[in-house]
Amino acid sequence: MTQPPSYPTPPAGGPQPAAGGVAPPPGPHPQGYAAPPQYAPPGYAPPQWYAAPPGPPPPPLSPSGQPLAGFGDRLLAWLIDTALASAVLLVLFMPAFFVLWWRMLTELSQTNSDGTLAEPDPGTFIVEFFLPILLLQLALFALMLGLYWLYHVEYLKRGGQTLGKKVMNLRVVPLDPTRTLDRGMAGRRWLVQFLASSLVPGCSYADGLWQLWDKPWQQCLHDKFAGTIVVKVST
Repeated sequence: MTQPPSYPTPPAGGPQPAAGGVAPPPGPHPQGYAAPPQYAPPGYAPPQWYAAPPGPPPPPLSPSGQPLAGFGDRLLAWLIDTALASAVLLVLFMPAFFVLWWRMLTELSQTNSDGTLAEPDPGTFIVEFFLPILLLQLALFALMLGLYWLYHVEYLKRGGQTLGKKVMNLRVVPLDPTRTLDRGMAGRRWLVQFLASSLVPGCSYADGLWQLWDKPWQQCLHDKFAGTIVVKVST
């Protein structure tokens, strides 16, 4: 009987015979084969991947690395502070104004014996009504300056915040990060923000709007005069 041909046993760890039962020739073998080149018709270009559109630019930062306060936040903080100050002054002076106006209306409504309205004496009107109202307005202005000094200077220098700035998470800091906010800086801010703005027509608008085009620190005029900036802080 004819015996089937025998094949040599492959060495240990060598390549295994292929499916047809024939072992590959001995020797080193490549670990892989390069893929055949892909066919592309003339003029064809593979699709390009586009990067996502860039997001909004990061907010400008102060020299200490904190984000600068925006115009809207500063405006809202100013409105809150102004409303609080107006409410305090209204509570303090409304009773006095009410008494003066009540006396004036009472005097003007007096009648003669025949029922006609009595003519007010000009001297009495000036002394009893006009002069007290003028003095009351001067006192109101002096008290307003005093309250604003306590609020926007003494209170501000303690932590760099008024109540309005606390609500809006803002803080006044020196432009030089090595310094701390003191009474001199806060006082200079107050002089420009309230006194100059009250005495010079249009100064209040120029002062508040200056930050819209000021670069790079977005300072108002009172910030420039005092060497301060306003930054956004975390809650």
